[in-house]
Amino acid sequence: MSRTAVLTPNGALDAGPMAAILANHAIPGCEVTDRAGRSHTRLLATPGGPRSVTVTVRPDDVELTADTDDDVEFAHLVRTTRRWLDLDTDTDAVVRALDSDPLLGPLVRRRPGLRAVGYPEAFEAAIMTVLGQQVSVAAGATFGGRLAAAYGTASSAGLTLFPSPRALAGAPAGELRAAVGVTRTRAATLQNVARAVADGLSLDADGDHAALRRELLAIPGIGPWSADYLAVRVLRDPDAFTPGDLVARRAMGIPGIRDAGRRSEAWRPYRAYALFHLWTSATYSED
Repeated sequence: MSRTAVLTPNGALDAGPMAAILANHAIPGCEVTDRAGRSHTRLLATPGGPRSVTVTVRPDDVELTADTDDDVEFAHLVRTTRRWLDLDTDTDAVVRALDSDPLLGPLVRRRPGLRAVGYPEAFEAAIMTVLGQQVSVAAGATFGGRLAAAYGTASSAGLTLFPSPRALAGAPAGELRAAVGVTRTRAATLQNVARAVADGLSLDADGDHAALRRELLAIPGIGPWSADYLAVRVLRDPDAFTPGDLVARRAMGIPGIRDAGRRSEAWRPYRAYALFHLWTSATYSED
């Protein structure tokens, strides 16, 4: 039995880029996306176990359909989805803050409802961030699909549950490297992250972001770009920024990381939204 709710955003909603980021980052086997219908299906955690959900991004809202008839589970899934899709941010405030900037002003006026879409599962996000280091989004998703096929868990919904920290931490290194098709260094970073989380590292958006950044940077293979990216997409810090991101720097017309960081100071306290506008201007072309 399934239940459905209409999730209304706080302010405007730019449906096209939201649907596109879900589709572009979909992990084969774990997520199924319908680009034409702007729908996305995957498993999400609940107090009673993982449940299949489908989000359909509509012009003014998001429809959530969940495979549960339990009130507690459904309420949990509504909250998770609102956070995942950033539906509670006052986008009018973002537009007001960035409107006068010569670079960002035209972008926010064109897409006033652009949302900083995150990840619904923190460990999955951390692993996919490692797999996305220095490769295209499509290549990262392919690696994620291979990882899930090798170490994930099949569900009755026909979707694969992303591997757990312990499953990846305990996998033989050579086996994992061969299964995913990544370098020895990248495979080691995957397992370093998995072991850290299995040993208690918490990627909690409500925690101490500065302390978590230090913990992440202490993991071999995790550098500033990865830590910054997770601050944007998992910790949901509205002022986080990735000065090391090549796509963003190209959109800014600034080749240097330090210069990009200095330029972003003008966009506080909404640098994460500035980043999403830069990414969208550089990569999104369909309306």
